[in-house]
Amino acid sequence: MRENKPEAGGVLPGGSRGTTVKKVNMTEDLSGLKVLIVDDNRFMISLVKRILDRLGISTPLEATDGAGALERLDDGAVDVIICDLNMPGMDGIEFLRYLAQREEPPAIILLSGEDRTVLNTAAQLGRAHGLSVLGAVSKPVTLEPLRKLLAQADGGMRQPARGRVERLTPEEIRAGLAADAIELMFQPKVSVATGAMVGVETFLRWRDSERGLMSPAAVIPVAEEHDLINALTEVVVHKAMAQCGLWRAGGHDFKVAVNVSMQDLNRYDFPEFIVGSAEDEGVDPASVMLEVTESRLMADVAKPLEILARLRLKGVGLSIDDYGTGASSMQQLRRIPFTELKIDREFVAGAPRDAAARAMLTSSVGLGKDLSLSVVAEGVEDQEEWDLVAAIGVDVVQGYFIARPMTAEALEDWFVARNSAAVDRSML
Repeated sequence: MRENKPEAGGVLPGGSRGTTVKKVNMTEDLSGLKVLIVDDNRFMISLVKRILDRLGISTPLEATDGAGALERLDDGAVDVIICDLNMPGMDGIEFLRYLAQREEPPAIILLSGEDRTVLNTAAQLGRAHGLSVLGAVSKPVTLEPLRKLLAQADGGMRQPARGRVERLTPEEIRAGLAADAIELMFQPKVSVATGAMVGVETFLRWRDSERGLMSPAAVIPVAEEHDLINALTEVVVHKAMAQCGLWRAGGHDFKVAVNVSMQDLNRYDFPEFIVGSAEDEGVDPASVMLEVTESRLMADVAKPLEILARLRLKGVGLSIDDYGTGASSMQQLRRIPFTELKIDREFVAGAPRDAAARAMLTSSVGLGKDLSLSVVAEGVEDQEEWDLVAAIGVDVVQGYFIARPMTAEALEDWFVARNSAAVDRSML
């Protein structure tokens, strides 16, 4: 039901493990972006301006420190800030804090000649402040890394600042549940070895009569705080199983993953509910994957362990979601009978160019293999990331490089088009 990242489109890789795949045309028109460069080095500003000019961005704003950048933001709208870290006056780290206090702050790209670990820490800090950090680039900056990051902002891939999502009230959620406000989106999960779609992850959307389609962030935290999450989960599971049943009746046999809350794992009847919902729609419980965020499995041990163990006895798959982001990942893997390890986007992003991220990604994959778990890399966004996860043995990939989360009808069209393309390739 949750999402941790923005959405963008892609194409389905095909072929065997490690095969190079073709990406969609990336000749973006970035000329509409309004960019602010923040750096105390005039040569660096000049270099970035030349790169931006080659990308069609001809009139960027400039500032030499954080304080000056805040003043420039007062002068007019800015889409993206390219910001150095080490500057006199207000440095880039301090600037992030002040930027986060602004209403609807621009996306930001961090730029520095400092050690890569400092740059990564700054990116994490920006995200902790709720900023849309598109990425971090080491100096000397070159065209291609900057183009990729700017394309995210231009293509609508910016992640909304956390904490700025307008949340529903408990009363609105109760009324919406009665009015069938929940809609589902599905994102494909594909096999690295074959390119075949092996499953989908279910994402919740909330249809509001005045505000339109709203994200899970507007709903789930409130539902968890006001004892409404069980009712929310029941609707999502029923709808997901009904759709899975339709797909199976149409000859499509793949797994459907649903995120569950820790509060769901405090219901002793939860295994019966999941299995009953599946079987009512003609779905084998083995085709159901429940994704559990491992950082939330620490407070109460006995009841969730019983429920998770009984779910496995009934054939339901269990995925440890967002692996590596919690405080006791190893302990949870030892305690709980997971069947899938889902590596968080945080350890995939930039791994082709970041030795530390690559080492963590590789060790996570190795651990999953040693434990005989299916290993999924989520949030794969480009060719380099696909090639890396394929090379180190990831089993399944999910992310923008494959496809957006989409409606069930759009997924059907996507699946048919993808199969047709595969047939066409085989005839060449």
